[in-house]
Amino acid sequence: MDIQSIKNRFGIIGNSPALNFALQVAAQVSNTDLTVLITGESGVGKEAFSVIIHALSARKHNPFIAVNCGAIPEGTIDSELFGHEKGSFTGAVDARKGYFETVNGGTIFLDEIGEMPLGTQARLLRVLETGEFIRVGSSKVQKTDVRVVAATNKDLLTYTQNGKFREDLYYRLSTVPIRVPALRDRPEDIPLLFRRFCVDFAERYKTTPVQLDDEAKDVLINYPWPGNVRELKNIAEQISVLASDKLVSANEVKRFLPNRDFNRLPVLAHASGSPVSNGHEFANEREILYKLFFDMKKDVTELKKMFVDILQNPGTAVQNQSLINELKTKELLPAAYVQPVGPVQQQPVMIHHDNEDIHHHEEVDESLNIMDKEKELIEKALKKHKGKRKDAALDLGISERTLYRKLKEYDIKE
Repeated sequence: MDIQSIKNRFGIIGNSPALNFALQVAAQVSNTDLTVLITGESGVGKEAFSVIIHALSARKHNPFIAVNCGAIPEGTIDSELFGHEKGSFTGAVDARKGYFETVNGGTIFLDEIGEMPLGTQARLLRVLETGEFIRVGSSKVQKTDVRVVAATNKDLLTYTQNGKFREDLYYRLSTVPIRVPALRDRPEDIPLLFRRFCVDFAERYKTTPVQLDDEAKDVLINYPWPGNVRELKNIAEQISVLASDKLVSANEVKRFLPNRDFNRLPVLAHASGSPVSNGHEFANEREILYKLFFDMKKDVTELKKMFVDILQNPGTAVQNQSLINELKTKELLPAAYVQPVGPVQQQPVMIHHDNEDIHHHEEVDESLNIMDKEKELIEKALKKHKGKRKDAALDLGISERTLYRKLKEYDIKE
């Protein structure tokens, strides 16, 4: 059966390549008994693919059942899937068959498989590998011939690494994986789906279906649709009921779309590492980034100003020494930077002797060369820390790699 025939038979709307590929895989695997894992976001229609697989398989005349693993309490899911014996637990007044027993020869669809408890996962793995199961409260091994199709909107591979899902079960389930694309990944299908939902609504309630103008279609296409097809159907029915005109404009459509902030800025986290959910803290994300950008611009502006001052008046290099050292520490200046262009004037140092009757001043020439001072500081730091580079680098406020580079540059022997 070709893809278009499958779409017509099962009411699948859309022409995106990703959707067509998923349907093609489902059609090819349906004739086998291989286990299938359907992945995709919530609301993309994963259950429809399980129905297609069963209906096109040799088991199509046998039972099919869909089980939501996330909706069954942990204490009763074993009983629901595998059955129980009378008196096996409180409330078990009679023996009961489980789904794997009642669907023998057919197909069972396990939705939200990532929510299944670890103990139940071990039981499921045995069914997949040997076709055997044991009722709760029984010691008798029973056989079943059931094809399993599972679905999840979780990243099961990450769950296996976190110990939330059995790795052996993951690889046993994902014999044939099928990825159902999100609605935002198939934008060309959004107007088609919207039209279909509006027509279905109009036929059900015997009204005239609403239509969208071009701008309204663009609004729908550009909306991210976190709820996927399920959300689109909900919006289509709302518009069909509440729209003031049968030709819906863009402004009219915007009234029905949730006001969501879909920014991709980094998420703030508490000290515990969990993402914050407070709206005020989310709003502060932009302020943090803006402040970071402004601080960077300020540093660059000061750096430019410093170089202009040095070029115009070389004597100002000493005044900028603290800023130069700070920039070199942050590795914003290259290590090769030694001194500004042009000669640095030797400034006399005045020494005052208070114990003399006549105040006498001596002038002593001191080298203000940045390289000499930096070399001297490095030697002092190494001496202070007895040659330990890591401690010396920490004391100097530079990285150990930078210190190693400067040792070679100044030919300092440790």
